[in-house]
Amino acid sequence: MKKIILAAAAATVLSMPMAVNAAEDIAVPTQEWSFNGLLGTFDKQQLQRGLQVYREVCAACHGLKYIAFRNFEALGYSEGQIKALAEEHQVEDGPDEFGDMFMRPAKASDYLPAPFPNDAVARMANGGALPPDLSLITKARPNGPDYVYNLMLGYEDPPADVELMPGMSYNKYFPGHQIAMGVQVFDDRVAYADGTEATSEQIAKDVTAFLHWAAEPKLEARHSMGLKVMLYTLLFTVLAYLLKVRIWSRLEKK
Repeated sequence: MKKIILAAAAATVLSMPMAVNAAEDIAVPTQEWSFNGLLGTFDKQQLQRGLQVYREVCAACHGLKYIAFRNFEALGYSEGQIKALAEEHQVEDGPDEFGDMFMRPAKASDYLPAPFPNDAVARMANGGALPPDLSLITKARPNGPDYVYNLMLGYEDPPADVELMPGMSYNKYFPGHQIAMGVQVFDDRVAYADGTEATSEQIAKDVTAFLHWAAEPKLEARHSMGLKVMLYTLLFTVLAYLLKVRIWSRLEKK
């Protein structure tokens, strides 16, 4: 019974809304991101590295239910590469002519399959804690990308006056500081396909950028549209001013 209560407590802590983070006033160091600002854009090479980290480190527990394989075209992958990537996964389809569901290789139009068939299985595999879907993780947390980046690097030994619950790790950026997820990022955790040195900071930054793209795949288009709207607004403001000057100059002559 005690283990069940502790597992339930761990699950509750893991799923707490990030308003608690603000209430605790945990300072999260800011980072430089290519996608910040009015003209911010994503670095496609970084996004590809981030996808590699997600697949090799995160995907065993965390899903991306709002991302389809075809969306990876925005990361610079070709149609053939996306098809090959999709076919590495099996998805449920059907029913067939006998009314049965069946498994088949995924297609580009399919969404990334979840790591667990349901929440109950996910909790059972993670000591009672439910690993959150990461599709919107950087939008659902205060300080979004900065929080996710620092969280992955924020593990340390607990202070002497802190007693960790069984199965929990100490993280200085997590609300309550006790988190069910253990350390996932460390030097050389992955071997980058492009040869980039896989330091823990590099890994954390790459996967955070990828997760922010997953949360805002239309960010670049939105930034581009915003810039166009501002330019058109400025143009029409100038034209309206010139028209006003012309009209008033005629009235003054009369």
